[in-house]
Amino acid sequence: MGEKHKAEPPDNIENRLRNLRTARGWSQGQLADAAHITRQAVCAIEGNHYLPTTAVALRLAGALHCKVEDLFSLISTGDLIEGDLVRTNPAKRALLSRARVKVAMVGERVVVRPMSALGEVLNVTVPADGLIVDQGPVRRGDKASTCVKVRLLRDRRAVEQEIAVAGCDPAIFLAGEYLRRRENGITVVGWSMGSAAAVEAVKEGEVHVAGLHVVDAKSGESNLPFLRKHLKEDNFTVVTFATWEQGWIVANGNPKGIRDVGDLVRKDVRLVNRENGAGARMLLDRKLTDAGIKTEQVKGYEHAAMSHFEVARLIAEGRADVGIGVRSAALVLGLDFVPLQVERYDLVIPTKLLRANRGLEQLLDTIVSRPFRTEIEALGGYDTSQTGKVQPLRTR
Repeated sequence: MGEKHKAEPPDNIENRLRNLRTARGWSQGQLADAAHITRQAVCAIEGNHYLPTTAVALRLAGALHCKVEDLFSLISTGDLIEGDLVRTNPAKRALLSRARVKVAMVGERVVVRPMSALGEVLNVTVPADGLIVDQGPVRRGDKASTCVKVRLLRDRRAVEQEIAVAGCDPAIFLAGEYLRRRENGITVVGWSMGSAAAVEAVKEGEVHVAGLHVVDAKSGESNLPFLRKHLKEDNFTVVTFATWEQGWIVANGNPKGIRDVGDLVRKDVRLVNRENGAGARMLLDRKLTDAGIKTEQVKGYEHAAMSHFEVARLIAEGRADVGIGVRSAALVLGLDFVPLQVERYDLVIPTKLLRANRGLEQLLDTIVSRPFRTEIEALGGYDTSQTGKVQPLRTR
């Protein structure tokens, strides 16, 4: 057969069968009975495992009292979209032609980020939304963004449903997978950033959600004192994702006997730090100050990793002996963990976006669901008893 006669791949079809079925309040079995097909067929079609024949599509449309094109339609790609290229090294911007990028619709703003910012693994496992085909000057009043044109590789409607989350909790990717299963077409893209950078990104309208874990040194309260200082307006909603343990990540068996901050000055101990603004680095700096230890006394203090898992990976590879991170990262890589404090990891969302973006509401519904909470608790180090609780940003 010629190229024009090949069967259309399922990825090129927008499938709205699940949405229309659930809107009618039907189970898969009820739809199968009404359409005179098997429940397994309905399940497979909704999961995009195979495309229905013309006869089956007509039966499904007849059962739901709609047109076939209401259930299935071709996805159009190749649209040209203009947006702001953000948080990119200015020296590298001239090299970005044809760069693979993710695109986020944050309110009225179109935000573009190079795939390289996702990290070495996700960069080659997460599909790009498009390619940069042209770029213009830096926008006035915004030194961090350049105007670029992107040729989309995906349907524009699918891109518009993506939720961009900045933060350092790796479980956000798991939340995204649960959301994708729950709501066909809605995806989550997690950008690894320290707490301060994540809050700045949500303030600037670069992401939909920011995650943070910053414990106030005076009160011992998580996040709210920091947010009250850095978010001057009341138009943000703060929702708890989970409570976790943060502490020293060390090699299996803790062969160097690392227990407290005083061990970091030993000549045989190499630290891997986090970047400026990360909650882990803030905790480390406070510990060093309280102990009267100068940063130059700590071997590896300037060696910064960009995530909890990168800290754990470097220790597992023997390239560092200790770093501050969350218990779940240590457990995944078979490392030991010495707890320092319990922290609350909160999500910060512009209230206006939360009211207007159905995907954000669905994300919050997903994280409070029993299956998701059960799974992240099984990772270790997570407590979901406060998950979904709205925290008061302002005291009245």
